[in-house]
Amino acid sequence: MLLRVYDLTYAVTLGLLTPHKTSTPAAADLRRQYRPSHRLAHTLVLLASMAAAPVSVPRMKLGSQGLEVSAQGLGCLGMSAFYGPPKPEPDMIALIHHAVASGVTFLDTSDMYGPYTNEILLGKALQGGVREKVELATKFGVLFTHDDKREIHGDPAYVRAACEGSLKRLGLDCIDLYYQHRIDKTVPIEVTIGELKKLVEEGKIKYIGLSEASASTIRRAHAVHPITAVQLEWSLWSRDVEEDIIPTCRDLGIGIVAYSPLGRGFLSSGPKLIDSLSKQDFRRNMPRLQPENLDKNIKVFERVNAMAVKKCCTPSQLALAWVHHQGNDVCPIPGTTKIDNFNQNVGALSMKLTPDEMAELESYAAAGEVQGDRYPTMANTWRDSDTPPLSSWKSE
Repeated sequence: MLLRVYDLTYAVTLGLLTPHKTSTPAAADLRRQYRPSHRLAHTLVLLASMAAAPVSVPRMKLGSQGLEVSAQGLGCLGMSAFYGPPKPEPDMIALIHHAVASGVTFLDTSDMYGPYTNEILLGKALQGGVREKVELATKFGVLFTHDDKREIHGDPAYVRAACEGSLKRLGLDCIDLYYQHRIDKTVPIEVTIGELKKLVEEGKIKYIGLSEASASTIRRAHAVHPITAVQLEWSLWSRDVEEDIIPTCRDLGIGIVAYSPLGRGFLSSGPKLIDSLSKQDFRRNMPRLQPENLDKNIKVFERVNAMAVKKCCTPSQLALAWVHHQGNDVCPIPGTTKIDNFNQNVGALSMKLTPDEMAELESYAAAGEVQGDRYPTMANTWRDSDTPPLSSWKSE
């Protein structure tokens, strides 16, 4: 076994085998020689991934209003909240700095992450000249009450107060991209966007975004002020946005930011993810990870993983590459708390998938193959985000 691992390492060192160089005779010979051992196949993938040359992170236009970002972002939620206990601050700042140095400069946070602690963390990480190198996106609209209940707010006074709070915690004069995190169904979207428009005019935010908004809500918002980006859950196993929302964004020239492109980590680790979750991790309550759905969903991961082995990449890289291949207007923002995982994710940028490979991947997670909803309740997602007409609004 040690001899075989040495042989694989030597092949990687010579450049015969990399995550994306799989068609050489030497690579094919190695795969034939070691195909019987799944464990060894995974070792092959890991070694090849570690030895791959650094990936150059391209830039992209996000939307049609002038915002330019790295073609892959960094979701920062898990550093401070929801995915178990907060991670050590020095480690997370080091990760953020590593990301920026690597060319991943599009950072995503929200005032509800913590709440507030993730923005404070980002504020510290942006010091010392880092701010000038990044595109910072944060969000408003979700408020946790004293009894830990969640409220959605989009009234003008709340919008303004939330923006001022985020600016203070982040240590900024201006937020690059400011999203409405969830849509307040009691306030006409025109009223919320009208206040955001004022914040743009005052120089407190540069660009406006929406998250989990329906196609009709997006159109109404865009008519008040151009929307730069819509953030939505889009991954190999979450594709409900493709029917109406994606075409609407493209029709209006709105950029698409894909959150949870790795299926909350399941498309990275499969069933091993369940065992790794702490008691505080909210993913324990996700329908797709419940016992009644897990057996079928594991089959989705196993198929993705099998293709990843064939392509000499990780399942994370394969799942991310699928998102990247959706178009040059799509920017995935995978989150992580580990530099090694970050480096693997960046490797997805150099992967190429053929139309046949794309179709095969999509067949693994076709309708009926994935069991369970995205959230325990789909309230406050795009399916439940239409607002009253503007004529119903009476300003206070």
